[in-house]
Amino acid sequence: MGNVGELCVGTLDCSRRLQPIRRKALLDIIKASLVLVVLVLFAATISWSQTPVTEESNLPQNPQQNPTPQSNPAPAPPTDSGKPEQAPPPQDQKKATPPEDKKDDSQGEQTKRMFWVVPNFGAVNANTQLPPLSTHEKFVLAADDSILDYSSYTWAAILAAQAMALNSDPELGHGAAGYGRYYWRTFVDGVSGTFFTEAIVPALTHEDPRYYTLGKGGFFHRSGYAISHSFVTKTDSGGTSFNWSEVGGNGMEAALSNLYYPPQERGVSQTALNWGTQMESAVLNHFFQEFWPDIRKKVFRQK
Repeated sequence: MGNVGELCVGTLDCSRRLQPIRRKALLDIIKASLVLVVLVLFAATISWSQTPVTEESNLPQNPQQNPTPQSNPAPAPPTDSGKPEQAPPPQDQKKATPPEDKKDDSQGEQTKRMFWVVPNFGAVNANTQLPPLSTHEKFVLAADDSILDYSSYTWAAILAAQAMALNSDPELGHGAAGYGRYYWRTFVDGVSGTFFTEAIVPALTHEDPRYYTLGKGGFFHRSGYAISHSFVTKTDSGGTSFNWSEVGGNGMEAALSNLYYPPQERGVSQTALNWGTQMESAVLNHFFQEFWPDIRKKVFRQK
């Protein structure tokens, strides 16, 4: 009987120890499922939005392709100076360039916020080259993306509500008090992460923290470009390098979180997990930045 009792106690202890692991595994499965659903939905949306319109391809490109025969115009009468007047230019030459030669200015155009609640000040329109940012300008960009705009506070509120609903940090509790604990920690995470990745580290490594929208190509080509931006970025000199700002900056933010999260959420393993979560968020953010102009134009019907 003693052996059976010890076995039961050991089983209960193992079950209690496995509960946090199961909870983390369940959260990872939920996140992966949500990411997969989002990717599938956006793949269908972008594929539809990039279908070329060929209904007008059979229309004549230039009204001068089938000119009507004209009789030779009569010579102009001489003027008082003895020189004949020049005939006015044909009306066809005064026409503007065909509309197909004009580019769509709204293609790849970014806004300051995505979905009206997600800060997007670091996104650059497609086919745009900008001069490098000074150190002061990098800190201004980080402030716009984290503390100066209302979207930083609304987005932190949404993330805090999601974290509490998933019970990601049980030590923080529930209810209004628990939500308050989730909110200020989530907000500090966002502010510190933004300043590390868009100001402090880029100033040291001379990297450009902005996201340059590709805006052309197929869905998978643009998706690969967006994902790669988390690991490869532009430098202030115009070249490319490993994205120390994103990778190192998110690592610094994960390490800093040990100062204000409960003891159960600290340590080397938890810091590594937080860093992975931050990198995952960065990849998803760049993905939505790349396709936000298409979503805004095709889904929300905005110019």
